[in-house]
Amino acid sequence: MMRKPEFALWAFLILAGLAAGTAILNLARSHSAVAANSEIYRQLDLFGDVLERVRTDYVEKPEDAKLIESAINGMLAALDPHSAYLNPKHFRDMQVQTRGEFGGLGIEVTLENDVVKVVAPIDDTPADKAGLLSGDYITHLDGEQIRGLTLQQAVEKMRGPVNTAIKLTVVRKGEDEPLEIKVVRDVIRINPVKARVEDDVAYVRLTTFNEQTYSELKKAVAKLKKDIGPKLKGYVIDLRNNPGGLLDQAISVSDAFLEQGAIVLTRGRNLQETQRSNARSGDITNGKKIAVLINGGSASASEIVAGAIQDQKRGTVIGTRSFGKGSVQTIIPLDGNGAIRLTTARYYTPSGRSIQAKGIEPNIVVEQELPEELKKRQQKPRGEASLRGHLKSEDEKESSGSSAYVPREKEKDTQLKYALNFVRGDVKAEKVEKKAEKENKGAAAN
Repeated sequence: MMRKPEFALWAFLILAGLAAGTAILNLARSHSAVAANSEIYRQLDLFGDVLERVRTDYVEKPEDAKLIESAINGMLAALDPHSAYLNPKHFRDMQVQTRGEFGGLGIEVTLENDVVKVVAPIDDTPADKAGLLSGDYITHLDGEQIRGLTLQQAVEKMRGPVNTAIKLTVVRKGEDEPLEIKVVRDVIRINPVKARVEDDVAYVRLTTFNEQTYSELKKAVAKLKKDIGPKLKGYVIDLRNNPGGLLDQAISVSDAFLEQGAIVLTRGRNLQETQRSNARSGDITNGKKIAVLINGGSASASEIVAGAIQDQKRGTVIGTRSFGKGSVQTIIPLDGNGAIRLTTARYYTPSGRSIQAKGIEPNIVVEQELPEELKKRQQKPRGEASLRGHLKSEDEKESSGSSAYVPREKEKDTQLKYALNFVRGDVKAEKVEKKAEKENKGAAAN
């Protein structure tokens, strides 16, 4: 048995050892932090030297504000294709756009290889009426090249007073020469939900996810129920060429079709930044059969909705692989100096799948038939995985998107016809769905 004096001595030595170890560990961490900060300050000194040299020696006197804004833009653009600096005007424009009304041409765009790529024209807007297509590359605006501009700068040039025209130089795969397309600016009022009766099936198309999407969806579904009556067999939710939008709207729209379970998981750099959004009781379709249409133009918020409905087995996803944008951007205001749009998290479907640079694989693959003129100039599908500087897939397995072509005439819409027949029970696809389920389980285990 140990005597009390010996016990006290050993206890003191152990506590002293723990205290010393903690002090050493804290000292090491402090030293590491100081070293990291020293390196940052050294790099800032380098930036300051370059900035001063440019201000004093450049052939023409530059604008200081423009130099700083360009430097910030360059830093954020180097992270990924979706992070950017929004100066005060661009920040205001973004807020107007998410409210569902803004001035411009009516196209969703991204920047690729220093030119503007059309993700999708918005229905019934000047860009749509002028004939711009998903996948087009805009190289010049009114004869001035875009190369060297940020995405926000290019968008700013495309906006302007209502009823003024702009000439776009467009490179389209399959065309030997660039196209000159004149577009007259207009007030763009985004109607995010378009619905119609297809005999005994309710057709609902979501074109974007702005602040009006969920409320307009509820109105549309209520009207369709009333118009179709007791013969209603189910719903086709069309997310094709929907480029995404607000995360909270994607969650609300998903929740509208679910009674319970997870909708989406978002994970930031740190574990404490992990969030899970769950469905609340109340399916606005009363459990009716659902088919969700996607294609290569379905991105971001669209993929959240499709993934939630697919994983919760609430409906069947039909079409072709989606775009594959599995990241979340947060708008961070900068005290009157605009804001930054920063990629802060990846999102995952309820089963734990990341669709970053992969996309949602439909339960039933239905290719859209192309007209002869497009078959001749058919290009390789492009998705998130083809964007320069994109966030890499965590398991390094990446896939491009798919065709984003949707015919204007519903009689030629192969995917829509299939979805309508599926909801009516005229087609079966158990084998295809089992295959997709197996692939999804494999993805969740990675």
